[in-house]
Amino acid sequence: MEFVQTDVIARYYRLKGYEVFLTTGADENSLKNVQAAEKLGINTQNLCDINAQYFKDFAEKIGLSFNAFLRTSSKEEHWPGIEKLWKLCEKSGDIYKKKYKGLYCIGCEAFYTEKDLENGLCPEHKTKPEIVEEENYFFRLSKYQDILQKLIENDKIRIIPENRKHEVLSFIKQGLEDFSISRSRKRAKGWGIPVPGDDSQIIYVWFDALGTYLTAIGFGKNDKFFKKWWPADVHVIGKGIVRFHAIYWPAILLSAGLPLPKSIFIHGYVTVSGQKMSKTLGNIVEPLKLLEKYTADELRYYLIREIPTFEDGDFSENALKNRINKELIGDLGNLINRVIVLAEKSGFEKFSGKKELDKKLNIKKIFNYIENFELQKALNEIMDFVKYCNKYINDKEPWKLKGKELENVLYNLLEACRIISIIIYPFLPFTAEKIANQLGTKITSLKDCKFRKEFKEKIKRGEYLFKKKE
Repeated sequence: MEFVQTDVIARYYRLKGYEVFLTTGADENSLKNVQAAEKLGINTQNLCDINAQYFKDFAEKIGLSFNAFLRTSSKEEHWPGIEKLWKLCEKSGDIYKKKYKGLYCIGCEAFYTEKDLENGLCPEHKTKPEIVEEENYFFRLSKYQDILQKLIENDKIRIIPENRKHEVLSFIKQGLEDFSISRSRKRAKGWGIPVPGDDSQIIYVWFDALGTYLTAIGFGKNDKFFKKWWPADVHVIGKGIVRFHAIYWPAILLSAGLPLPKSIFIHGYVTVSGQKMSKTLGNIVEPLKLLEKYTADELRYYLIREIPTFEDGDFSENALKNRINKELIGDLGNLINRVIVLAEKSGFEKFSGKKELDKKLNIKKIFNYIENFELQKALNEIMDFVKYCNKYINDKEPWKLKGKELENVLYNLLEACRIISIIIYPFLPFTAEKIANQLGTKITSLKDCKFRKEFKEKIKRGEYLFKKKE
């Protein structure tokens, strides 16, 4: 879901004329990866190689238009930037060493206080944290409490949706404590990036992982490229890692003297019967297996249309099939097929007439929804227009018309379909291209989302866009 949400935003802004750099990757330097590899009897690097490839393959198949896929185990691409980030924070006097004892959740790779726990369990993983005692390096988070509060209150870092902003501010107002940013080499089993100047310690996985936003665009290696792309316009994250992104990360950047990300878009979870997906519960849905049965666009459509953008939402294969059959086939596929067939049969080489459908499509409203990350609302608006176009066909009954009357109806429908192909492209890129190919048009810019004086492209009927799901 996060891949799809991020891709919608990236494709939208590219169509708007912006240069866009989308980065994703694999956060690999964690203790849980070491433990998982031990259970499988393989080395940690092999485990990470297998899983990174899985996610990269899936990202490509779902249509994520990424520019960089960065792995934190990459000594060449990632490590120099993280060492530089550490040294900048150290230079600011924000890193110090002390002995520490606390409750540690390996799943979260984070320390918790008793008040953070729910019935003594990690709120995220529902497991009992282990007691860890060792000497680590700490980051002076407490130093940045007041400035972080002001930055978030004034939307210098815009947190979307608003309720998540209030959660972050509430946490800050409780008082920020310094946090550990290293682990002993022994406990980390030697896996991860060594602390500069102290090989007995490994850099904490979150300090390391958050830094991928910088290293993916050249930090520590290519200053010119880095300055072109930083700060990030938006981080797209799940609700379980808000604290790391909205508090720890900005503080680290402030310490390092680096610009802050402009916004943080926080989504909920895809649930099954109201419960978070969990290996323990056995309610896992494997994305690559789904893509053996459904197309990328069918899955993309369902995830945006069915799951509320900022909240949790249930996954159900039956609901997925219903959305495909009723909406993608019954509404969108049906519209394109009817219009192409009617236009071909008409014998006209070009179409013009009086604009009748343009007022039924509020393009600015759709753009505004996407720019505020309200992706479900944007897609709903597009699909409402698709339904209206089908109603327009039923009301006008073009199969009974001739001459100028027929030409006028077909002009409106062909232009509507052309515009639909453009505005639906960020959501359903493969389908949008198929629609454009049948219409003989190109998807190049959002500026083309307006009715022209005439439609004169060469129409060529293709395969039906979607297949019925039993």
